[in-house]
Amino acid sequence: MSGATSWTPRIDPVGGPLYLQIADAIEGAVASGALREGDRLPPQRSLAQALSVDLTTVTRAYAEARRRALLDAVTGRGSFVAARRDPAAPPIDLGMNIPPAPRGVRLAEVLGRSVADLVARTDIDQLMSYHPGAGSASDRAAAAAWLRPTLGAVDPDRILVAAGAQGAMAAIATTLARSGDAMACEPLVYPGALSIAHQYGLEAQAVEADADGMRPEALDRLCRTRKPAFAYLNPTIGNPTTITMPEARRRALADVAAAHGLPILEDDPYSPLASDAPPPFATLAPDLTWHVHTVSKCLTPGLRVAYVVAPSPAARAELVAGLRAVSLMAPPLMTAVLGRWIREGTAQAFLDGVRAEAAARQTLARAVLPDGRAHRNGLHLWLPLPARWDRHRLADRARAQGLAVTPSDAFNVGGPAVEAVRISLGAVPERARLASALTTLADILSDGRRTLHDVV
Repeated sequence: MSGATSWTPRIDPVGGPLYLQIADAIEGAVASGALREGDRLPPQRSLAQALSVDLTTVTRAYAEARRRALLDAVTGRGSFVAARRDPAAPPIDLGMNIPPAPRGVRLAEVLGRSVADLVARTDIDQLMSYHPGAGSASDRAAAAAWLRPTLGAVDPDRILVAAGAQGAMAAIATTLARSGDAMACEPLVYPGALSIAHQYGLEAQAVEADADGMRPEALDRLCRTRKPAFAYLNPTIGNPTTITMPEARRRALADVAAAHGLPILEDDPYSPLASDAPPPFATLAPDLTWHVHTVSKCLTPGLRVAYVVAPSPAARAELVAGLRAVSLMAPPLMTAVLGRWIREGTAQAFLDGVRAEAAARQTLARAVLPDGRAHRNGLHLWLPLPARWDRHRLADRARAQGLAVTPSDAFNVGGPAVEAVRISLGAVPERARLASALTTLADILSDGRRTLHDVV
């Protein structure tokens, strides 16, 4: 792969939005052959300097070009001219971790009936108005019912309803920490947690981990030398490693947290899929744990609803103020739909279908990529690469075949990145297309016996 091209577009300061001019110029250059498949565009900051425009202008331009399927972004490498594809064939997404649709369920019909019934039975003006706060009593009762299989009985006064896990975790982080504080986490961690740390000036402090997750003695050492503001843990079907911490490890980490008074932010989107997960930190260290559960990974991301269990009603009240600054409220219509689904059993039936479909896809993935690490009901697998492979080279080759995978750089907290990629199994609608995509990836890997220098 060559270095970045020297291509620079011409823009007119009075010719309309600059970001669209840049995106149009990319499209024209691709059409004319001035930019070819695989060419790496100039880094965004370099292009912004060359054009004397704000960095955000170039960022928006590249995002628009990706929307038009002109560019692909490779984490840690830059933006590349995308392979030409049949417009009728959408790219195959192995990069986004979303739940697969259950077989035999038409989400549009289920959602349509639920919304229609809510409109018929509810004061729609009140429903569609502002609903600041922790959620209605009805919403929190539904949350308590949904969380009961994982947490047991939960006081609804400790529950808060939020507009997705990301905003909830950001609000928790700003409640617990200030700029310059440390967030303890594993060396490979969910990118959303890293984004929160970077956005609010927190230092993501990697704590040594092994096959069971974060090591208690390593966390204890960190707390003795520089106590972090909180520990971020994703203990069940961890993203990206797929590790589920055994109960003994969870108890040992809870003991360390208790000894140092260390709050725990428990990100727990996957426990309903696992069905056999050990007790969560919210039950092992309830006075220290902020438990965050989103339905985006076990039902559907479009609901944009997450449930937070705070260590106490007072802590919940404190979080309400922080959450108000991030997102005023959870979406009332979707929150009401989810509450209805929980009460009627629709959510459980949908979860059972997602779990079954995820299991079928994991069976398929094991047959094609037997070296991948995964939970039997998980949405993704973690694929360590053979010694002859480089993660960026694999991502480049996959991208050229119309596949998106996620190199380990996206999850790396610090230190050398491992040669591995995360492969998500839920975004491709049909199993047959998923099987074809995984087979293509396996074929690419089997053809990787040449060194990296043979193809650059």
